[in-house]
Amino acid sequence: MIIVKSATEIQKIAHACHIVAEVLEGLKGYIIEGMSTADIESFVDQGISKRGAKAAFRGYRGYPSSACISVNEQVIHGIPCRSVRLKSGDIVGVDIGTFWDGFYGDAAVTIPVGDVKTENARLLKVTEEALMLGIAKAVAGNRVGDISAAIQGHVEKHGYSVVRAFVGHGIGRSLHEEPQVPNYGRAGQGPRLREGMTLAIEPMVNAGSSDIRILNDGWTAVTSDGSWSAHFEHTIAITKEGPKILTKI
Repeated sequence: MIIVKSATEIQKIAHACHIVAEVLEGLKGYIIEGMSTADIESFVDQGISKRGAKAAFRGYRGYPSSACISVNEQVIHGIPCRSVRLKSGDIVGVDIGTFWDGFYGDAAVTIPVGDVKTENARLLKVTEEALMLGIAKAVAGNRVGDISAAIQGHVEKHGYSVVRAFVGHGIGRSLHEEPQVPNYGRAGQGPRLREGMTLAIEPMVNAGSSDIRILNDGWTAVTSDGSWSAHFEHTIAITKEGPKILTKI
């Protein structure tokens, strides 16, 4: 069932999302060569707790950490650890969620470490562009497939592939609600979008094949062909004025 939120509920979701946005923005100036992905998680933990929220991911369906930190060929759900240290040229996807006053916020960015190759910078650019094009279609009266088709079309036009094993989702009192928001599909298909819906839109884009596999930890998804992957996500609300990005500073 798709849950339409009241103005008061959207305000609470927006606050949870603002905390996510502030922490992710801080990470952009914090992540440097040589630090571990566990160091990044510590930054995230402190940033969320000092703002009066809880990390949404820790313990969710058994996930062991507060953040998903995925490096290079890792697509999503990378588990932070001390042994993984960042090198110049890496790209690191950081996906975090917060829980505040009964509601969730969720967003992700992929951050370049030091000097990245041109082709990897382009992967990040195209993925973020695809996210924004998808968000632009999140208008009352449209359908979920309009978001999906906009993302897929932009990604594939640039020679990349969208991951099909994972999708965006509704969000509110639960971290994952209906509807699912795939990053591929046909315009005009899927559930109708309505004012008051809140969605987490999150393209995951591979430089090579769309196929993924899960590592032995049961969580970390990596590209099957070893190509690199980027991930960007915003939580948005559908309003009379159009889509409003809640996880943006």
